[in-house]
This record gives sequence, C-alpha cells and structure tokens, in this order.
Amino acid sequence: AAILLKLGGYGLIRISSMLNPHPPNLMFPIMVLALWGILMTSSICLRQTDLKALIAYSSVSHMGLVTAAIIVQTPWSLTGAMILMIAHGLTSSALFALANTNYERTHTRTLLLVRGLQLAFPLMSTWWLLTNLTNMAMPPTINLLGELFIISTLFNWSPPTIIITGIGTLITATYSLYMFLMTQRGSISTQFRLLPPTHTREHLTLTLHLLPLGLLILKPALISGLFT
Repeated sequence: AAILLKLGGYGLIRISSMLNPHPPNLMFPIMVLALWGILMTSSICLRQTDLKALIAYSSVSHMGLVTAAIIVQTPWSLTGAMILMIAHGLTSSALFALANTNYERTHTRTLLLVRGLQLAFPLMSTWWLLTNLTNMAMPPTINLLGELFIISTLFNWSPPTIIITGIGTLITATYSLYMFLMTQRGSISTQFRLLPPTHTREHLTLTLHLLPLGLLILKPALISGLFT
C-alpha cells in the first residue's frame, strides 16, 4: 500500500505522458471507471467487518482520485497526484501498523470484537484518532493539499465531477469515523481485560509516519516540485 501501489501510480504518470494528448476513446472510459471506483470502494468500506479489508478498500478509493488526476494531464493534476500518493502512502501504512498492533493483542480483525480499546490503550487511541483525521484529509496535513489540487483540477475539466468527488469525500469522512468509533469506543470485551501493553517501537513507528505528514505542509515543494 505504501510503496508498490505508489510505484504503479508513478508508472501511470510516465506512461500517460507518452499518450499526450489523450485520444477521447481512451480517456473517458478510464476516467468514468476511476470516478465511479471512488464511490464504489468508499461505499464498500461502510459495510466492512474486517479491519484490514476496510483499510485496503480505502486505499483503492484514494487511488481512484490519483488515477483521475493523472489522466487529466495538467501541471496541477500531476502535482496533486504526487502529493496525494506520498501522503496516502504514509497514512495507509500507519493504519495498517495500527491494525497490526490490535491484531497482535486480540488475534482478531473483526470490528465488533475489538471495541473499547481506548480503555486499554489510551495513547494508542490517540494515534488512531490522528491517523483517521489524516485519512479524512483534515488540515494541516499534506493530504488536504493533494485532494484540493485534484478536486479543483477535475472541476476545471468537468464541473459535474464535483458531485462525485464531494460525495466521495463525505463517505471517506464517514468510514474513517466509523473505523475509529468501532475500534476505540464502547465497552471492552471481558476476554480482553488483560492485554499486553504497547511498546516504544510501535509508538516510534507511528511517529515516523505522522510527523512527516504534519511537517510537509510547511514546505510542500519537497514533494510537489517535480511538476511545478
């Protein structure tokens, strides 16, 4: 999710530039599939019971935005695609790391069975909150800048796309909050009363994921200068 998916996106950028200007019969079907995929995969996230499957589908949803931006082939869209790929690579990796810390202690990925972990791991719950807010592209993270670049570019390409991207953003916020509430809030199961504590290496791993997301907004040219 953090590396291979983004290498695929970079490959799309390199190949797409060879097809510029795009033939319409190639451009529109892929654009329709990318935009429709944003809605479909986001909606699938709302009915997931497996934590890792939910995170994986959310990656597909974000990459739908990236694919649509790459097809438009403007400096803003390519810049937004690069920013969002790097930002989502860190965010998705952090979510998978958090899911793994839960699985190592509870030995289940079912959302209904791992409720109330905030009572057992209050500091880890803070990481869950920050990572989910990042996944929702809340300011001041670099995710917001990437999504704004892409959404504004798609709107300039075709104004009706604002409806699809707006609904996709709303669903993303919904399933991110759903994931946080299902794993952290509520009453903890009696079988999880005695859980191993969290380790320093886990908190260090999450710090190294989220700190760049907060700091890159201070100098976004570090990851967007390729196309500006």
